[in-house]
Amino acid sequence: MNAYIFPGQGAQFVGMGLDLYEKSDLAKELFEKANDILGFRITNIMFEGTAEDLKQTKVTQPAIFLHSVILSKVLGDNFKPDMVAGHSLGELSALVANGVLSFEDGLKLVSRRAMAMQKACEITPGTMAAVLGLEDSVAEQVCQETEGIVVAANYNCPGQLVISGAVEAINKACETLKEKGARRALVLPVGGAFHSPLMEPAGEELAAAIEQTQFNTPTCPVYQNVSTTAVTDPEEIKKNLIAQLTAPVKWTQSVQNMIKDGGTLFTEVGPGKVLQGLVKKIHREAEVQSA
Repeated sequence: MNAYIFPGQGAQFVGMGLDLYEKSDLAKELFEKANDILGFRITNIMFEGTAEDLKQTKVTQPAIFLHSVILSKVLGDNFKPDMVAGHSLGELSALVANGVLSFEDGLKLVSRRAMAMQKACEITPGTMAAVLGLEDSVAEQVCQETEGIVVAANYNCPGQLVISGAVEAINKACETLKEKGARRALVLPVGGAFHSPLMEPAGEELAAAIEQTQFNTPTCPVYQNVSTTAVTDPEEIKKNLIAQLTAPVKWTQSVQNMIKDGGTLFTEVGPGKVLQGLVKKIHREAEVQSA
């Protein structure tokens, strides 16, 4: 069975999407439509901007979404998913690709999400750290025992967990994790504490926007970050999407469930190959490719 997977923040690169824009009339039309919806020429930043320009949350999230979704549209009849999943932001790309959201509504939600997250980061500065070479349960316990807000945020693959929270709490947790035997506990260059309780103000703002948006029945199941299992009910999809901003991204568990349900070929749709690498670490026999 064909599993299509969609990357999240961090997959961006300078020049992303330019080849699509130049080679496909449909891509050009959708990129121009996106410029109108967003109210600024995101294509200029994607195609010619600096890495620094691309790193701003309000640019990064729509840029990755557009690259993924437009690529899926350009594939046309060759895009035949039996199941989809997205990592964090990528979940919105997956929901457009399987017909739950329209292109326009998906982009508007991504833009609202990015702005709300940016705002939440300004209210309470936070950060994230990658923890390598340690059992998830050990890392979870360290988070619980550390003073301040710090939680497990991304279960990327066995032995690779990302924690998220207040700056001081993250620094303290990193020291403890190294003492507990982590190969690395490295603070990441991100703008905030995504997938943690510090995102609650953003979650409330996004929830209001999601409630006003039309969600359709999907063409194939989506394995959401929060539930990790196959979901097809639009109301349940909505509920999981609202919970996602403050809940952990359970990527390892989602991929394991996709494999259990018959997923054999994982196609990454969008910039980069990060998810292909994670899938291989979760299940060595899985086949992976770029769209």
